[in-house]
This record gives sequence, structure tokens and C-alpha cells, in this order.
Amino acid sequence: VVEQDFAVDGRCLRVADSLQALIGLGMAARDRTQARIIAVTGSVGKTGSKEALNFVLAAQALTSASKGSLNNHWGLPLSLARLPEQATFGIFEMGMNHGGEITPLSNMARPHVALITNVEAVHTAEFSSVEEIAQAKAEVFAGVEPVGMAVLNRDNDHYHRLADAARAAGIEQIIGFGMSEDADFRLVEESGDADGSSVTIDIAGNALSYRIGIAGHHWVMNSLGVLAAVAAAGGNVGEAARSLADLVAPQGRGRVHHLLLGGHPFTLIDESYNASPVSMNAAFEVLGQALTGVGGRRMAVLGEMRELGSDSATRHADLAGCIDRNDIDLVFTAGRDMAHLSEAIDPARRGAHEASPEDLLATVMAAIGPGDVVMVKGSLGSRTGVVVEGLLVATELPGEASPRVVNGH
Repeated sequence: VVEQDFAVDGRCLRVADSLQALIGLGMAARDRTQARIIAVTGSVGKTGSKEALNFVLAAQALTSASKGSLNNHWGLPLSLARLPEQATFGIFEMGMNHGGEITPLSNMARPHVALITNVEAVHTAEFSSVEEIAQAKAEVFAGVEPVGMAVLNRDNDHYHRLADAARAAGIEQIIGFGMSEDADFRLVEESGDADGSSVTIDIAGNALSYRIGIAGHHWVMNSLGVLAAVAAAGGNVGEAARSLADLVAPQGRGRVHHLLLGGHPFTLIDESYNASPVSMNAAFEVLGQALTGVGGRRMAVLGEMRELGSDSATRHADLAGCIDRNDIDLVFTAGRDMAHLSEAIDPARRGAHEASPEDLLATVMAAIGPGDVVMVKGSLGSRTGVVVEGLLVATELPGEASPRVVNGH
């Protein structure tokens, strides 16, 4: 679909407005399908939850989901347009960085289930309060189909605000997940290690135990929301729980690589796709629990967190406390705001600071030793992915098995 002539292989349809044409295609695809539609939004964890939903439901029936982070006014209609008519499930991520963005997305997708992973102080540059962020996330309820359901984090400070908004939108069925005694999908027990977590949850008095193949408490919480959404969409919860054992983190969102540098093994944790104070702290917890080799260290390579507004410098510096609590050995930082963190951390933990990740790569490579675990994290715009790419290019794979894929990478 194009607005003007240009050289391209294949056929094109010329239209007056390509965005409106794309929206029309997406809505036509939505009108023709009988698929159960799940909308996923939240401050943190929405892409991972969407990918996990796609993974577990695709094992049960024909499932279509948004690719990567196609979650805005272009990506959502494109994803809808790709929805096969015969699909049983459709899973669509909805993102925003200011109010009013999600309402038209929800009205296009007309979901049967709306999952909000959480509401946190993310994208604060465009909002005056977290309450405003909650209001913007609640826009996902606008297009929910009659007799639709909301799936909400029962532990989140804004649960009641979101539940009230869901009811105001005509949604009567609300499923809560979390550690709260009032949660419908309630976490009973978890035991984590470097390769994932063993989890037991309670669903209406019935215990369900399963394994999730990605490390971190935040992924345990994601899994509760995923299973609750599976139930709301009419999927098989037991089968979905069993599938979680084979889940691997999406590229840039916690994917683990076992590599060799100069003949010596080290582990790379790729968290380079996105970053916020909440997700940074979760990543430090995972790194703090990671198993090193003999004499190995835990190292963090950090780029800036974006869209934090006027208190960005303070929120970068505040990460020092979590670094101390998780006993991260060396911290390398890049970017103007990350300089505040470099100054705030214990000098014994300070690796190096540079203006850009590109400038940091050689220093990081020189610092890596046998048995080290290196976690790379930053917002997409901070370009910490170049460090990951540089390490992957410069290293060998020690007979690594083909990774199980969740998002096509």
C-alpha cells in the first residue's frame, strides 16, 4: 500500500492515505475472524508477556501475535492485517508514551481479554504522575468486546484504579494475579536458579506446579498473568503451564548466550532492548543470582534509561543501591545520565564510563575474564545493543545448542 509511485518488486496498491488504508485492512481482518483476541499492555513486561502468550497458545492452536514491538498506531493495524482468518487466538501488544494513544488501538482490535501487566513510573517525561499513567493504560478497556474480561496485577498499587476503570467500561469479569491473598491466580511458592524458576500457584483452591525456563522473579510474575490470560481466552491452562518450561527470553530481553573469548568461557545476558528503573532492578537481581565460573565476576554494562523527565539524573544515580544489594562486581556505563550512576557507585565496582556504548566496547572486552557473567542493558535508543553485537561477533560459540525461539530471532 503506497501513496506515491516508486520502484519496488511486486505489486502495490496506490491510496490517498496509507495509514488509513492500513487501518482499514486491519479492521477488515478483525471483522472476518472468530479468533479470541488478547490485548496486552503495561509499563513493564508487556512484550515478554505477549511473546510468552504466543509461545504457549501456539502449542494449542493456530495463533497470531504482534511481531517485536509493533504496538503503536502503525504496528497494531499492521499486526491485525496479518491475522489469519482461521486463527484461534490473536495476541496484540499496545504501547504508548502519552495519553490517548491506546483507546483507538483497543477500538481497532476489539479484544476479548485485556491484560495489564503492571503500572509503574515509566515514560514519566510525558506524565505528571503515575496515576496518569494508570489512566492511560486503562484505555485498553475501551474496545473490549461484550462479556470480555480484564486480567490485572493484584499486587500493583493501582489495581483498584484499574479495576474500577474496567467496570466503568462495562467489564464485569476481572481476574487478579500475584502474591496477594485476594489474587485469583496466586503465587504460593517459587524457587529460582540460573536457568529459570520452579513455581507453584493456586487457582481457585487448586494447586498448579510448573517450571519457567527464564530466570527472575519478574518472569514468575509475568507467567501468572500469562496463565490468567490463557484461562480468560479459553485456552488450556495446564498445557500452557507445561509449555513454559521451554520458554526462552526474546532477543534483547534477557536472552542468555554461553560464549568463549580468547578460549575462556563467559556468559552474556542480553537485556539491550529496553530499560526503566523497575526493569533495571529486576535485571540486577537476575545478575546477582547468576552462577559464575571459578573466579568469575558479575559485570553490568549499562546504557541510559530514556523518557524519565526532569528527575532522570537522580533515577539513574538511585540504581547504585540495587547494584550494592546484588553485589555486582563491576559496572560499566555509557551516556550522559549514566555518568550520575558511575559517580554514585562504590569506586571498587566502577569499571569505566564512556560517552557512548561504541566507545565502551573495547574496554568491556578487555575486562572479561574466565567464568564472568556479563549483563548488557539500556533503552533501545541508548544503543547498548552494539556491545552485544560486538561481543557476539568477537566470540566463539562453545558447541551451543540451537536456542528455543520465542520471537523469530
